[in-house]
Amino acid sequence: MAESIKIFAPATVANVSCGFDIFGLAVEQPGDEVVLRKRTDDKIIIQSISGDEGKLTKDPEKNTVTVPILRFLESLDLRQGFDVELHKKMPLGSGLGSSSASAVAGVFAANKLLGSPLESRDLLPFSMEGERVACGAAHADNVAPALVGGFVIIRSYAPLDFIRIQTPQNLYVSIVHPDIEVNTKDARIILRQEAILNKIVAQTGNVAGMVAGLMTDDYALIGRSMTDHLVEPNRAILIPYFNEVKSSALEAGALGASISGAGPSIFAFSEGLETAQKVGLSMKKTFEKGGIETNLFVSGINQDGPLILG
Repeated sequence: MAESIKIFAPATVANVSCGFDIFGLAVEQPGDEVVLRKRTDDKIIIQSISGDEGKLTKDPEKNTVTVPILRFLESLDLRQGFDVELHKKMPLGSGLGSSSASAVAGVFAANKLLGSPLESRDLLPFSMEGERVACGAAHADNVAPALVGGFVIIRSYAPLDFIRIQTPQNLYVSIVHPDIEVNTKDARIILRQEAILNKIVAQTGNVAGMVAGLMTDDYALIGRSMTDHLVEPNRAILIPYFNEVKSSALEAGALGASISGAGPSIFAFSEGLETAQKVGLSMKKTFEKGGIETNLFVSGINQDGPLILG
């Protein structure tokens, strides 16, 4: 059995417009990398972290990469130590599931090194504990697609129940991450708790339409369903030029656009890679006209989830 392993776990787009805390999808890039090495004792030690600008703690009970590992070992009553290297390959607080990628990579690596006592999907509750450390809420819309790949629906949290659905082969995601910071905890606090019934009905219709569109390759239906009546109106005020960037995406041919997770990244769906690239560049240019530098990612739907790199 191997003594060390290197794992890549992908970034994710959560909420996907109308599906707050229930929709999520994995992308091909960016993502985080984790290296795990077995120790001869039962200590979990974070030996190094790169790409975080010194912001992340090495306390194993407070870092998203190690908390899932600890809970995983406890649940199986296993006493095994690991040295951990965490390589952050995307910005913190990007709205791209940075914390969830670390959580998934860590627990996926531990499971593999110990001979895969659990199926990948059964690692979800432990990955969610990493999210609880990161933002105070153990939501699954980032960690589930990072763990199993594809487009995931969280049907229920109590009991935990999720479904991975098929998506059109020619569906692409353009993501622009502006060089601004939106704290996930702050983005959750700003949400209004009250919801008007007609908005809930409209939102539910869009959720159903999104699922039907994805499963039947109906790109027009996917686009019509990308309206968020409940969350986007509140969170958009935290992102400069949001309305202009969204409009530029639609004008460039996007099916629809919205906030990725808690933001500030903005994503758009397009039919075809060429359109997705055009949409991404249009969004990027709109931000840059306002003096905000960005990173651009264009990707198909990642159907694989974590990858073993070595």
